[in-house]
Amino acid sequence: MPLPSAPLEPRDRPLQPGRSALLLVDLQRYCCARDGGSFTGPSNRWSEARKDAYFAQLEGTTLPNAAALAAAGRRSGIEVLYCVIEALTRDGRDRGLDHKLSNMLVPKGSRDAEVMEAVAPEADEIVLPKTASGVFPSTNLHYLLRNLGVEDLAVAGVFTDQCVESAVRDAADLGYRVTLVGDACCGSSPDAHARTLEAMRGYARVAITAEILAELD
Repeated sequence: MPLPSAPLEPRDRPLQPGRSALLLVDLQRYCCARDGGSFTGPSNRWSEARKDAYFAQLEGTTLPNAAALAAAGRRSGIEVLYCVIEALTRDGRDRGLDHKLSNMLVPKGSRDAEVMEAVAPEADEIVLPKTASGVFPSTNLHYLLRNLGVEDLAVAGVFTDQCVESAVRDAADLGYRVTLVGDACCGSSPDAHARTLEAMRGYARVAITAEILAELD
């Protein structure tokens, strides 16, 4: 007879050094600066009202909370990683088809690829360039996390309903326990943000920054 398997630990087990990481998604000038390419380039579809709502949440809540999470992660020994939209070439010939069709281009080494100063990585932290919504299929993140011994992944960033959602779904399917830190994210609209947080409860623990800070500190 097969031996009984050990009971699974719950999805909401606390983040701990040695087995946990924080992934900050697309917190870069392209998506987070008022003069970034998302809002000024050929793919711009933002009305002024929609942009005002986005930046009110981003600047007032999302970026400060993401910065607090990164600082707490560093203090407690949690690995902090970043992904940014950035081509490996200046002309973007390596971009995924969706980015080509959507006229999304952040050239290699461009200002739009820079992480926002409020959440800037420290010298030895990993920053992965990607040219697709999903960081897992378009980078070697899964390989890196396994090398780092990561089992539990906290995710924050923009946009909640696009690249953040892709990261959460893929991480869950790849066998990570995922924590989505809702108030350290910002959606393409307030409604899209709220709907995504609710939908992601099927894949992740949805928490707020204060809960994770208490857990880490």
